Amino acid sequence: MSYVIGPACVDVNDRACVDVCPVDCIYVGDRKSYINPAECIDCGACEPECPVDAIFVDRAARGDETRTLFLDDARAFFAEVLPGREAPLGSPGGARKVGDLNADTALVTGYGA
Repeated sequence: MSYVIGPACVDVNDRACVDVCPVDCIYVGDRKSYINPAECIDCGACEPECPVDAIFVDRAARGDETRTLFLDDARAFFAEVLPGREAPLGSPGGARKVGDLNADTALVTGYGA
């Protein structure tokens, strides 16, 4: 189980969740942030801090097409090569190590456009 940041974060990207994450597993893209499922310890500290209720536990995606789309997208953010990068991000062991990435997945880049 891990947490996922959904569509309500797009173009809001408040970052209150980043400040409370004890393992630094929330990575900042361009239009939204992403929780690394391999690094998340499932503590849930991020969920109540989100001012737009964008964060949900991955099992809450079952039967919800939009949430499932963003669950798959969270995995893609770490597994696929993002614009401006030469290799997939993978699990670098903390967002502070890489800083703001200023890139998003194709889904988020085109979301709402």
